[in-house]
Amino acid sequence: MPCPSSCPPGLLALMAPGLALMAAFSVPSQAGDRRALPVEKPSSVKGRTLILLDVNTKSPVRIISENFLSLQLDPSIIHDGWLDFLSSRRLVTLARGLAPAFLRFAGKRTDFLQFHNVKNPAKSRGGPGPDYYLKNYEDARSLDKLYNFADCSGLHLIFALNALRRNPNNSWNSSNALSLLKYSASKKYNISWELGNEPNNYRTLIGRSVNGSQLGKDYTQLRSLMQLIRTYSRAHLYGPNIGRPRKNVIAFLEGFMKVAGGTVDAVTWQHYYIDGRVAKVTDFLKTRLLDTLSDQIRKIQKVVNTYTPGKKIWLEGVGTTSAGGMNNLSDSYAAGFLWLNTLGLLASQGIDVVVRHSFLDHGHNHLVDQNFNPLPDYWLSLLYKRLIGPKVLAIHVAGLQRKPRPGRVIRDKLRIYAHCTSYHNHNYVRGSITLYIINLHRSRKKIKLAGTLRDKIVHQYLLQPYGKDGLHSKLVQLNGQPLAMVDDGTLPELKPRPLRAGRTLVIPPLTMSFYVVKNVNALACRYR
Repeated sequence: MPCPSSCPPGLLALMAPGLALMAAFSVPSQAGDRRALPVEKPSSVKGRTLILLDVNTKSPVRIISENFLSLQLDPSIIHDGWLDFLSSRRLVTLARGLAPAFLRFAGKRTDFLQFHNVKNPAKSRGGPGPDYYLKNYEDARSLDKLYNFADCSGLHLIFALNALRRNPNNSWNSSNALSLLKYSASKKYNISWELGNEPNNYRTLIGRSVNGSQLGKDYTQLRSLMQLIRTYSRAHLYGPNIGRPRKNVIAFLEGFMKVAGGTVDAVTWQHYYIDGRVAKVTDFLKTRLLDTLSDQIRKIQKVVNTYTPGKKIWLEGVGTTSAGGMNNLSDSYAAGFLWLNTLGLLASQGIDVVVRHSFLDHGHNHLVDQNFNPLPDYWLSLLYKRLIGPKVLAIHVAGLQRKPRPGRVIRDKLRIYAHCTSYHNHNYVRGSITLYIINLHRSRKKIKLAGTLRDKIVHQYLLQPYGKDGLHSKLVQLNGQPLAMVDDGTLPELKPRPLRAGRTLVIPPLTMSFYVVKNVNALACRYR
């Protein structure tokens, strides 16, 4: 199937975002040198707070996948009738802007989909009727459309198979999956695979449970099937895609890792920040909410490193709420604070890939709305892809406050991450460094670049809400210019604002920004 004429050869396939280190201002960065910078407060810089920032340019502290920021499509697009729209020139253009990336096809309907290699099963089989197939059925044509969208967009498809087809002894019935594998192989589709979605939640979903060790056996069975099909004998397999790591979920993961830890190429889990409790925009500014992910990362890493030390870990499915988000909140500018901090935190702690749920259609957590207009988190993701490379750098920070106040810890609300600039961005020579900064304070903050960053030319990319809705806005501006698609086949040019060498960075309140420090000639960033 040809790509839509939208498939413009064009947009830079920007490098998958790399990791970032959160700056701790009361002490130097954990990943870097623990010595505080020996600095004096410059008399020429006025303001309540001055941060002095340097970066270790000798070697990266982490290197993550070039597909670090990846995307998810929920199978609900079949039920909701959105599958045909994947041929839209506009959607392909938007998706290609975030390449290279994985495209994971999975969600709550994963374990109810059945594959049939016929054009119209309801007619040809005299089956239960079109409505049944609309809700529970994926035909070959649907898979063709999905794969064509991924291929035209420069994305690698990961397909989650139905794990709830069970034999009487509760083992996995692989017959339907085998049919899908054979069809995909006959079309020479380059696909990676998973089995099930949030298997720890099956009892709640259908009243029937599958434990971790049984799912491990099922994954081993799937790997054996893949090895029988030449096209997929070396394909990647990911799992188990568990939910939030509470005590019972950790036990599930331990059972899985004992049996199939060596079978999967990466261990995956999901995280949603809130169970529908967010009621106002200020909740997105709470540092406690931003930091809830850290504890989960440590729990997952502990189990994985116990059974398969060094195994890659992915956060596969992340959003504001598992219920699909909240209108005018999780699809607004304010939600970007959670999203950008998630990217920085995961990268700094060595998570190899994060999959955003969802690119399109699912509730209000998506990047693109139902009119195919990019939302604030899309533009944030596009900037990330354009500017951020996979090498994470350690940062060293010293902060000075004229009147420190008990209980006001600046490190909680001003978060700084550093990477090598994307090699795919030909506007910058290798050796350049990109900082990205979240300012949750209601006042501006000033940052003076020191050490290796001193007196370098800096390009600013300041992302702010556009229009009268403020933090609720679904529109954004870059350096004061509104962002919008030029046409269905063209994304806008992301123009920086050059800052003179040695200028203090002034970070406006409640904003997110990127700063490319040019011509640093950082040793860590010269080579891929």
